[in-house]
Amino acid sequence: MSFKDIFKSSFLENVTSISILDMLLTIVLSFGIGLFIFLIYKKTYRGVMYSSGFGTTLIALTMITSIVILAVTSNVVLSLGMVGALSIVRFRTAIKDPLDIAFLFWAIGAGIILAAGMIPLAIIGSISIGLILLVFVNKKSNTHPYMLVLNCVNHETEVKVKDFLAKSVIRSTVKSKTAVKGAIELNIEVRLKEDDTDFINILSEMPGVNSAVLVSYNGDYMG
Repeated sequence: MSFKDIFKSSFLENVTSISILDMLLTIVLSFGIGLFIFLIYKKTYRGVMYSSGFGTTLIALTMITSIVILAVTSNVVLSLGMVGALSIVRFRTAIKDPLDIAFLFWAIGAGIILAAGMIPLAIIGSISIGLILLVFVNKKSNTHPYMLVLNCVNHETEVKVKDFLAKSVIRSTVKSKTAVKGAIELNIEVRLKEDDTDFINILSEMPGVNSAVLVSYNGDYMG
């Protein structure tokens, strides 16, 4: 073994396995696609409390995925080790909106496709997905869903309230009912043609109605 062989390192040889141009191009393009995904997420967000941290995560996830895949494609041995390392990772953050899962997979998929060298597919595919989400997620519905929380004193008042709602809204559906001594609480889904909520004022003044609360929601109900 010569003196040169002692300092010969496979680690140093891997430094030049990926060109600087490829690195910069991958980072810039992944940032651009990640930023586009973030803007689409911001435009199509339907929840109550917007989280800017999740939007930033989409940008970081696209860039991280593209960098990792770029390293994996340059070294077969590294790819096997990366699979083993990622298999022990566990993500325990709860995803409340199913649409958020689509954005996470979009960011990961765009990073993988971009690092694999399919740049046109990553760009055209991301633009197509973004336009589809803008059209369908932001599509205005003819009816506006609300949840009516009603507290009344007896069954007779409940019947009167249901008859009144049948004339005031397009559709009303009882989601849950809680009855205790001297009070009945109803959770009713109502659909309004317009954002006219004046009927709730009349409803609250009806004899036997203790309280009436109207809350807007996105149409998803668990119960």
